[in-house]
Amino acid sequence: MFKRPKQSRKPRLEPAYRPTGLSIIIPVLNEAAGVQRVLQALGPLRQRGAELIVVDGGSEDDTPALCHGLADQVLAGPRGRARQMNHGAAQASADRLLFLHADTELPPNADVLIAQALARDRIWGRFDVLIEGRSPWLPVVAAMMNWRSRSTGIATGDQAIFVQRQVFESVGGFPDLPLMEDIEISRRLRAVQAPVCLRQRVRTSGRRWDERGAWRTIVLMWRLRWHYWRGVPAEQLARLYR
Repeated sequence: MFKRPKQSRKPRLEPAYRPTGLSIIIPVLNEAAGVQRVLQALGPLRQRGAELIVVDGGSEDDTPALCHGLADQVLAGPRGRARQMNHGAAQASADRLLFLHADTELPPNADVLIAQALARDRIWGRFDVLIEGRSPWLPVVAAMMNWRSRSTGIATGDQAIFVQRQVFESVGGFPDLPLMEDIEISRRLRAVQAPVCLRQRVRTSGRRWDERGAWRTIVLMWRLRWHYWRGVPAEQLARLYR
């Protein structure tokens, strides 16, 4: 079991799940159409002390400008979701990190849920996911994702991965991959400890399923995972994904 190093004595907070010390890191790229709505929804968490960090990967629209005033930090980072999230984590001030996709909405009490989940030497976890879109198959897709994640201990970025900062740094952060960075960091973290799988749901956009077709996307994602487990380079898989 992971044990945190001894620190100087500090006043103990009661109850232990008081929502403090959370940095929310959001990688963005050309999200002008919806980024303000996403950040405004996080306003109550920010008012309760959560730090909100947006990392732009070189948007060609007004995304960075629209974020100012709605986040504590708006950073320019190297393009690539893994690189952007690592850049944001390096600038974060909290000891708990939450990585959130720009099209994903957290439960209103996510800060409390995460604090509870990471109590008693637990080190990382994720939420169940609900996918919103036109396809009637999206509830099935979400159920399969949640079941697979709970069975394997592997989380996807859509499930809003959260982790103790010290442990995140100890495993090297997100690997510098153009795809499957969430799968790989889950494997690294799982080697330290199994994740906390929260049944409370984040709501994420089903736009890629709607645009490409639900079954076509399901088959594609399974193919990508299968090839990744067999050792196909992530760069090759990223080309297939696009």
